[in-house]
Parts: sequence; structure tokens; C-alpha cells
Amino acid sequence: MNKILVANRGEIALRVMRSCREMGIQTVAVFSEADRNAPFVKYADEAVCIGPPPSNQSYLLGDKIIEVCKTLKVDGIHPGYGFLSENADFAAKVKKAGITFIGPSPEAMNMMGDKLSAKAAVKKYKIPMVPGSEGAISSIEEGKKVAIETGFPLLVKASAGGGGKGMRIVENIEEFEEQMKLAVSEATSAFGDGSVFIERYVAGPRHIEIQILGDTHGNIVYLFERECSIQRRHQKVIEEAPSSVLTPEIRKAMGECAVNVGKACDYVGAGTVEFLLDENKNFYFLEMNTRLQVEHPVTEMITGLDLVKEQIKIARGEKLSFNQEDLKIKGHSVEVRVYAEDPANNFLPDIGKLVTYKRPQGLGVRVDDGFEEGMDIPIYYDPMIAKLVTHGKDREEAILRMIRAIDDYQIVGVETTLSFCKFVLKHTAFTSGNFDTHFIKYHYSPEMLCETKDDEAIVAALIGAKLMSSSKALSMKLVEEGKSASNWKSNR
Repeated sequence: MNKILVANRGEIALRVMRSCREMGIQTVAVFSEADRNAPFVKYADEAVCIGPPPSNQSYLLGDKIIEVCKTLKVDGIHPGYGFLSENADFAAKVKKAGITFIGPSPEAMNMMGDKLSAKAAVKKYKIPMVPGSEGAISSIEEGKKVAIETGFPLLVKASAGGGGKGMRIVENIEEFEEQMKLAVSEATSAFGDGSVFIERYVAGPRHIEIQILGDTHGNIVYLFERECSIQRRHQKVIEEAPSSVLTPEIRKAMGECAVNVGKACDYVGAGTVEFLLDENKNFYFLEMNTRLQVEHPVTEMITGLDLVKEQIKIARGEKLSFNQEDLKIKGHSVEVRVYAEDPANNFLPDIGKLVTYKRPQGLGVRVDDGFEEGMDIPIYYDPMIAKLVTHGKDREEAILRMIRAIDDYQIVGVETTLSFCKFVLKHTAFTSGNFDTHFIKYHYSPEMLCETKDDEAIVAALIGAKLMSSSKALSMKLVEEGKSASNWKSNR
């Protein structure tokens, strides 16, 4: 494989290209008009503009991307995450065009892309499931019957998609019909598929996911877990590896379950199996993401593996160069997603220019980003600016290093989630490990963040006043003693 086209943009495109360069592989960027001056476009060996800013006129044009591959004699396509990364039809077209798709087969994507077919596929491996309906609910009457059998509170969930869309919590039978109709409508609008199913609502859940790698020779391993419970609008903001709550026994059991999920669909490449962990540390299969995850860097930090390089080696037909026994957890890693969002205003996007943009540095600090100072945050895409990652010998060091890195990160021009992330990292619920996916609901309000900022401003002002007062007192003392407060004249 001599040339790879990265069918994505921003930080993930740049991150993939760096690994390709280290492997001696040439890269091709495809970009929209909004990204013409982006770092990933400049970094690639070749770059082709494929359309206007909206993603449905550029990054989602699979046929056009394949034509670029043919013209430039590309060997493989890396889809990153988002856009076409889990599009089975696109993967099939890539394969038909004689180009290697760096990811799983279209069949595995189809099977795991639908939550109901995924559950059916893994059933024979006796993977723990959240109690609920066996399949899609076809009518309100059937739904009510299943709801009563399942018990309240429960979730009505879309079979396709994710990100919290098409998902409704139902507290009692009286509100079931309305909530189911809303879930079906939202699922149809978001995914073009109104299929929904019912699950028992797991109180106080933690969101734990297991990274797996599978090669074309039947070998599948798990690369331990990532804790992803700090979320807003059902989307992750802070991740860490390993989880502070798992025992070695639970970690092994979850890892082996994840491998079996991979076996159920003959999985090839990097994939993530997601689980819910309840307050009694019982875990349940949630879904599988058939791509590289946004939060993959924390796994790289604790294993020493480059997951993109592993993806490429697997796509070339190579065997995994290690087995399960070779893998060990090395230290602890934390990742915060730096979004151009205002955490004091319900995390609404805050688009603008990066007037000041200076990355933190130092031992154990990694920044995956796709922006430079002076650039605008486009309104057309996800507002993530960067992923800030730290690594330490243990959880405490990784957290303290992250707090220092957040303080060192200078971003002026847009509001970001950095202040919220720092608030979380310093909260006793997080530092103690006693938190779940309801952290924001129970522990955070915009007022708390404003109070924290006010307190920090007061402390800074007091320190400044103290330093000024001390400096003035020293100068007065030197004058009284007949000495100059400066050596400038004597050294001139």
C-alpha cells in the first residue's frame, strides 16, 4: 500500500496522515471549500477540492471520492470517523472499485450498524443484554405490552444511529404512547429509519467501551477499556483509560465479551464494543462502533500502540504482531474534547475566529487538532477544535497533568469546553471515581462554572495586589537605605 486517501477532515485526517508518513505511505486529502487552508490539506502529499462547504456536497460524496482515488492511483481509503466511516454501501463500492477500505467488511458494518441485528448476532455467545423487547416494536399496543413486562422507567430507542437521537425515557404507562411516537418521528427524521425497541432504563449507568482489533487471519484481541461516562446531550466530553471502577476480573470478562462480539460478525480492523455498567457492576452489551473512535488516543497512551498503523497493517493482510497475553496497561490517560461551545449557555456552539491559539506542551501531553491561530471555526461541521490528552504513571498524575495543560491552553475568540472540563476534573465525584452518565444532571450548573471563574479572578487579583504591595514596600525600604531599586544605571 503506497498511497492512501483520507476521506475525512480536521484533526482525524491530520492524525491519520502522520502515521502514514511514518510508514512511508503517501497521502491524499479531499477537502471542501471551507477547509482550503486547513492544516490537513497542507500536510497531505496531494489534495483535491471536492465541493462546497456542506458535507452532503463534499465529504459525503462517496462516488466522487472514489473517482479521485482512481485518478490519483490510490491504493486504500481511510475513512476516519463520522462522515462515510460506517457507511456499508460506500465500503462495498470501494471494494468493487479495487481499492482497499481500511476498516471492516460491509457485512459487519450492516450487522453492527443496526442495534437489533447486532443483538441478534451476539445472542449465541450469551452476551449480557439489558432486558427489553426482542426486536422492533411494530405498534403502540405491542409496545405497551412489552413496556409493562419490562417495567418502568424504560427507554424507547432508535434501532439505527446514535448520539441520543430517537431515544426517550418513559416513566409510566400513561406517557408511553406520546414518547414512543416522538422517538419514531425523531429516528425517521435523523436516520430515515423509524424502527424502535424497548430497553429497561439502567439507573446510574457508567458508559464503558472496549477497544478490539481483529486481523484477516481470525485473530481478535481487546485493548482494555475506556471510561466515557462524562457526557453532555448523550455525547462524550471526557474519556479516560483505564476505568477507575473496573476490577481485573470484570475487565477480563468484558474484554472477552467484546472479542466474542467481534467473532459474531467476523470483525476485521479496529472496532469498539460499548457496554453499560450498572450500580452493582453488572454490565450489558449496548452496541458496536465499526470504526476508529474519537477517544482512541487514550488507548494508544496506555498500550503504546498506534491504532492507525495497526488498521493499515491489518488492511494489508498482515497478522497481528502480538497476542492478548502481550498486552499490558501502562499508566493512566485522560482525554478532554475541546469544543467551540459555551458551557455556561447549555453547550451551544460558539463559532468564530481563533484570535489566540497556543497549545499546551510538556511531558505526557498530546494535542490532536486541526486548527491554527487566525483560522475560523466553520459552521458546517462538528465544533470540536481539538482533543487534549495526558498520560501519567497513575490516575492522579494524569488528572493533575490535564489540569495544568488546560491552564496552559490559550484560546481567545470563541468560548470552549475547557473551563467545564477543568470543573469536572477537580470535582470530588470525579476524583473519587464515584460518578456516572448523570454527572451534569447532579453535579453541574452554569452558575457553578461562573462562581468558579469569579473565585479564580478574585484569587488572581489578591495575589496581584499582594505582589504589588510587596514590591512597593521593598522599593521604599531601598530608598530609605539610600539604595537604588534598580541596577540599570550602575550597569549601563
